[in-house]
Amino acid sequence: MSHLVLSNVRKSYGAADVIKGVDLSIEQGEFCVFVGPSGCGKSTLLRMISGLEPITGGTISIGGQVVNNIPAADRGLAMVFQSYALYPHMSVRENLSFGLENVRTPKPEIEKKVGEVAAMLQISELLDRKPKDLSGGQRQRVAIGRAVVREPSIFLFDEPLSNLDAELRVDMRGEISALHKRLGNTMIYVTHDQVEAMTMADKIAVLRLGLVEQYGAPLEIYNNPANMFIAGFIGSPKMNFLTGEVTGVTAGKISFQPTDGKAIKLDAKRFDVKAGDKVTIGFRPNHLTVGTKAKSDIIVKVRNTEQLGGESFIYTFAADGTPVTIHLNGQTSIEADKDVGIILDQNEFHLFDTTTGVTLKK
Repeated sequence: MSHLVLSNVRKSYGAADVIKGVDLSIEQGEFCVFVGPSGCGKSTLLRMISGLEPITGGTISIGGQVVNNIPAADRGLAMVFQSYALYPHMSVRENLSFGLENVRTPKPEIEKKVGEVAAMLQISELLDRKPKDLSGGQRQRVAIGRAVVREPSIFLFDEPLSNLDAELRVDMRGEISALHKRLGNTMIYVTHDQVEAMTMADKIAVLRLGLVEQYGAPLEIYNNPANMFIAGFIGSPKMNFLTGEVTGVTAGKISFQPTDGKAIKLDAKRFDVKAGDKVTIGFRPNHLTVGTKAKSDIIVKVRNTEQLGGESFIYTFAADGTPVTIHLNGQTSIEADKDVGIILDQNEFHLFDTTTGVTLKK
């Protein structure tokens, strides 16, 4: 079993606290993604799990066994690095078999495993090439194959696709997800790309400043963010925010007065707020529609428009200068420097406490 449990795990470099007490439970067979901005501690946390980085405090257990003092080579894990980390003087075949040879696996078994993994990853025809003769995508397949052939209990991926071009990243995301379904092993994947997190994960751990801000299924985090940071980080384009004050709550409606501009009427059923509360309203770009100025909730000035054929992105500013992005299906005739009215979806907005950033609910 490879149930992984982190209990109050901490990491400090001198006076600098990098990981500030992480508690996580990752079940056998789950695909868990650590996501967050650069410097949040996600790669450090992965290296601590692998044993490449000693922990300062807390415990890491795998299958019920505390592994704090167990060397990396004895933890039964395999890591795939951003830089591929292939041996340049070895062929693909030798790169795949090297780890098995080190543990004195019989030669016939090595040949069998290497052949099976090469076929699975569609690199059989590359076995006699050196890494310098491979493309980036082929090198990444070999790096993944070197991990698979060891049959680890847990796979660890440290931003493995960041060196690939956009189209190849999409292809490799699908291949890694398919590999997870075939093998059923626990996988932990580090990325700063929230699109990778949303499309690949069973569970996402969103990190910021060495802490896990929220842990859960991708759509649960997208639909019910715990705070403004998560609401703004998960989702592409990111959520829009307008800061203001509740000026009244009557007849099931909240009257919300932005810092500048006209008041907005919002459905009050989901929120426990009162007049005078300082709140921030959050609304995603795809939950906006363009309407007439007279019937709109917000009037914005268009900065520029991006038309991608099947969809359009309109970048605007509200009256107080806050940027507001609108995502429309199809094409649009809206041009820069125009004032347009937009209407909020009354079932698809969020309220946050402006001071704490915490999501407000009933």
